[in-house]
Amino acid sequence: MATIVNTTEEEPMLAVVRFTAELAWADAGPEVADPEVTRLCLEAQEHILAGRWLDMASLMLASADLLLTSPSRVPDKDLECILSVICSLVAKAGSEDEALQITDLICAKLTQQPDDKPALRLKVLFSLYNLLPSPYGKAFVYKKALELAMAGKAAECIIPSFKNIDSFVTEWGIGNLEQRELYLAISRILKDHKGLTKDYFNFLNKYLATFKGSDDDSATIGDAKEEAVAAIIEFVKASNLFQCDLLNMPAVAQLEKDEKYQLFYELLKIFLTKRLDSYLEFQTANSALLKDYGLVHEECITKMRLMSLLDLSSYCSGRIPYSAIAEALQINDDEVEQWTVKAIALKILDCKVDQLNQTVIVSRHTERIFGMPQWQGLCTKLGVWRGNVASVINTIQANKVTEEGTQGMQGLMIR
Repeated sequence: MATIVNTTEEEPMLAVVRFTAELAWADAGPEVADPEVTRLCLEAQEHILAGRWLDMASLMLASADLLLTSPSRVPDKDLECILSVICSLVAKAGSEDEALQITDLICAKLTQQPDDKPALRLKVLFSLYNLLPSPYGKAFVYKKALELAMAGKAAECIIPSFKNIDSFVTEWGIGNLEQRELYLAISRILKDHKGLTKDYFNFLNKYLATFKGSDDDSATIGDAKEEAVAAIIEFVKASNLFQCDLLNMPAVAQLEKDEKYQLFYELLKIFLTKRLDSYLEFQTANSALLKDYGLVHEECITKMRLMSLLDLSSYCSGRIPYSAIAEALQINDDEVEQWTVKAIALKILDCKVDQLNQTVIVSRHTERIFGMPQWQGLCTKLGVWRGNVASVINTIQANKVTEEGTQGMQGLMIR
């Protein structure tokens, strides 16, 4: 005789309630445990029949509490399966508000003990994230995942997702303040990962850029001073960064008049607007400060020489004498080509070396700051280019008309 097995979609929920209840009451003996397990299963059935998914989530999480506080009692795969079934409740919620309430309960439970199996907890949170249709809910879960990764020291589990942050922010539609909190949290996670210094710098930039200098920021912009200093230090340290927008950001510009941090603003200004001689003068007066922040003098000189070469490219109309390079970089004439090749290799300079005339002919260079003057310069160049293209088109059209007229005259003469 065939056996009819209940395979309704509610079965996994009841199975979870039964399993967790039996585990929770296992030490009490069957006389005490059986009635309690039965009571919890009946309560779960009532919630399912009535569609009370928030109550069901509370019941299931309460039953599963023992597994989260003593996860060694079940294998990781079983624990993940149980938590995934609980997460599936958000898809059954009758409204967005109910789904968000269920989400809040689940996140609160998963983040209670971040040091205990953080990777598994994060995996469950990402499953929950994918089940949520609400952009707000997704943003909320991702924020909780960040907090869990930091507290549980499981950054490696969430760092791969950082490459998608721009698309996430667009999808979530979060405001400026929420973005600020997000970028700050990410930058703090990346801070201690030496191989990700460029990403750390980029997210510091994103965080600092959320301060627009408006009255709304006046009460909080002061909180960004340490991150502004960190961004400056990272930029100066980076051997492959030669352009940034930090100088004119309100969160960074505030350092100029800050007694404690004004020297850092001066250092940034030197690297973005001045040449090697200015850095050497600054270093002589502040060598201890630079050393305290991990800046190596020789590395700073190397970067500042390249920065000085870029500065020369901006002011020499594309033709730079060897002597001017040697003077600005404080090197010998026979070292000029070596530094030029170094700049080409770093893709910050496109040029030709005229050895006969001892001149470097620059066709393109990286602008250290790309602000309004640079945009205006680009606009002017595009205008000239557009005019040249229009002139070529007019010339071609004029030649075509002349050619057609000539051919017509020749035809008349033949007749």
